[in-house]
Amino acid sequence: MVTKGNDQIIKENNCESKIGLPCVLEAFTSIFNTGSISNKCCGELVVLGKVCHSALVKRTLENPLFKDLNPATIIAKSIQTWNNCLALIDSPSLST
Repeated sequence: MVTKGNDQIIKENNCESKIGLPCVLEAFTSIFNTGSISNKCCGELVVLGKVCHSALVKRTLENPLFKDLNPATIIAKSIQTWNNCLALIDSPSLST
């Protein structure tokens, strides 16, 4: 079985069109740096979907600018960000 590259996954799922740039930057900062992600951007991230989220993070890790980062740490932070957003969005306190 041939695994799809991150670029192919991103293209096939229209990942880059599903989330606004401000939220991309917020999510990026919370994963690759230190920061938090707003409720609004958590909502966009969850709509983006886990497949897109993972592919975008992995593609970023392939960039030579990020070669000094520990991929395991970044993947762990991306999963943590995803899970936090999922819990926030699924929380009954947000229902109207």
